[in-house]
Amino acid sequence: MEAIAWVGFSQGLFAAIIMLGKRNRSVSDKLLTAWLSLLAIEFLTCAIDYSVFDYPLLSSSFLLFNPAFYLYVQSLIDTKFKLKYLQLLHLVPFVFFESFSYILHIPHAMQGFLAQDSNFWFRVIFSLASILSWAIYNYSTAITLYRHRKRIVNEFSNIESNKRVGWLLFVVFFYNIYCFAAIAIAMTSVFVDLGVPLSPIYNYSAMLLMVYILGFYGLQQQVIFVDIESENDKPQRYSQSLLTPTRKSKIRQSLESYFNNEKPYLNPDLNMDMISSALGYPKYQVTEVLNMDIGKNFFQFVNEYRVAEVKAMLKDTSNLYSIEAIGYECGFSSKSSFFTVFKRLTGLTPQQFRNS
Repeated sequence: MEAIAWVGFSQGLFAAIIMLGKRNRSVSDKLLTAWLSLLAIEFLTCAIDYSVFDYPLLSSSFLLFNPAFYLYVQSLIDTKFKLKYLQLLHLVPFVFFESFSYILHIPHAMQGFLAQDSNFWFRVIFSLASILSWAIYNYSTAITLYRHRKRIVNEFSNIESNKRVGWLLFVVFFYNIYCFAAIAIAMTSVFVDLGVPLSPIYNYSAMLLMVYILGFYGLQQQVIFVDIESENDKPQRYSQSLLTPTRKSKIRQSLESYFNNEKPYLNPDLNMDMISSALGYPKYQVTEVLNMDIGKNFFQFVNEYRVAEVKAMLKDTSNLYSIEAIGYECGFSSKSSFFTVFKRLTGLTPQQFRNS
């Protein structure tokens, strides 16, 4: 267990230092650096516990991980997110229980958890706070990621993995399995003497794995939304739309004319901000026309034009480009996205379409 603590400290500190050296660090990068640093300190205190007390003291790593993960997800997905001192209030439960576990010298062990001693109520309150923190923050994080997955199809014409943030969904899934298992182990340890402090070993081992995941993927994660929406780009509920039929018709005509004449879809980096700027209409109005009048999200609308362009090039027998090159020429940013979108819209692979 002591070895796990020292490895966790070194890896957490190493990952934080690497994040410090990342070029063009965003707000989310700074937040992740602070998070990894706190995790490193958590491992360090565990190692020190073994040196001083010969056993680990009660860890409140749940109360650190839950709000930190939520804030990190918010920093990636919310275009208006800013670091504020008020956000430090999220860490108050972590600091409170971490401090009192040292003041009261409460061991991180489930044996004797139900003993009616002077620290009984502290252990009960700590357990309830950990479960509530997990439930509230985990639900909020999952909802945020779900809404983001629905939103990006109206923002980008090519959706790479860094925009889908699939690795964060994996973390949510893994973390929930870890929490359920931790509760099961803790409850078992309360009533059965397992002979070894299984709960802290399991908790710190899982937290070490989290450090590796956060360090590896966090270093690769790029900024998702570069431009901050203006006051005129605030989304409205379509049921409360103030757009008149004439306004909607003008936006639709401008949009279709722009795509047919200027072919902006050939740009693989095309996004809704560019379209809004080119047409001179607020982004949320263009999005509403796409979704409600045309019946397609931005991703579908743009890629139908791209697929039509690909089909025209594949039909041209004088065209000597490879299929992959044609995909790139028509605005797709990767081979996998090109093949996936093309087959979804035509029912054929590009090669099958060319052969036919």
